[in-house]
Amino acid sequence: MKYTQLGRTGLKVSRLTLGTMNFGPLTNEPDSHTLMDAALDAGVNFFDTANTYGQSAGKGRTEEILGTWFTQGGGRRDKVVLATKVYGNMAPHGEETWPNHDRLSALSIRRAVDASLKRLQTDHIDLYQFHHIDRLTPFEEIWQAVDVLVGQGKILYAGSSNFPGYKIAQANETARRLGGYGLVSEQCLYNLAARDAEMEVIPAAQDYGLGVIPWSPLHGGLLGGVLKKEGEGSRRTGGRAAADLAKPEVRARVQAYEDLLDKHGLEPGEVALAWLLTRPGVTAPIVGPRTAEQLASALRAVELDLSGEVLDALDEIFPGPGPAPESFAW
Repeated sequence: MKYTQLGRTGLKVSRLTLGTMNFGPLTNEPDSHTLMDAALDAGVNFFDTANTYGQSAGKGRTEEILGTWFTQGGGRRDKVVLATKVYGNMAPHGEETWPNHDRLSALSIRRAVDASLKRLQTDHIDLYQFHHIDRLTPFEEIWQAVDVLVGQGKILYAGSSNFPGYKIAQANETARRLGGYGLVSEQCLYNLAARDAEMEVIPAAQDYGLGVIPWSPLHGGLLGGVLKKEGEGSRRTGGRAAADLAKPEVRARVQAYEDLLDKHGLEPGEVALAWLLTRPGVTAPIVGPRTAEQLASALRAVELDLSGEVLDALDEIFPGPGPAPESFAW
């Protein structure tokens, strides 16, 4: 496994992030533990979750699965850089409209941290991420809450997720004015088929020293060889990929993508990940394997070197938006 520093911090993380959103609703607890063991054995030390993950298995279930894995010992907790998130509504079922169970007020953050620590069965969270911007809470209040938690040793770093560029700037300028460290990472939608982050989010992250952690690197399966799998009858396309493939121009791009990689003897899913690892500012894409083979494929991507010819061809098939403001003003 290869490692890099997370943004401007001295923290070293693997070039892949193990995403755990499937743990609980799609992958049972024993299989989730097996996947985490395999990832750790392969050198993946960066694990990402969120307090709301669990979906049909119940909000918080994913954090609980990580917690029971940590209690198995063997240095599991010490070896992992643990990231979780706060923002979503964590009120008990039927009480979702009761106030102060979501967003980023100081009260909500305090409650959410303590609840996550209990589920995760640990005494601290390495990277505590704001899952969404909160238009109702000023950053002065958010940073005050973060400073208290850092002082208590409950969290070490703060990061953002799904922030626009101007909010990254606003958050870190406020932190700078208050003498704080600010955001150290941004988790955003970014892949070959979704490159809008290149306009402002990634440049803002680079300017402020944030590591970029892309989610959905295969764009819901669209970049994982979906057309070939459809043709072989081994996959029924659904979700985001199905909606996108219904558009003729998207289907044509995906076909050109798969034809290109077939010509070079490359696997689409591995190339999509390897491409992200070549992009400026990217720290570690999030992969959410449900099987050992999916994890093995992601690990191979870290060692894959894409030729200039392939990279140029990928840019032609999936052109980026270009930087702001030139991309929309000139």
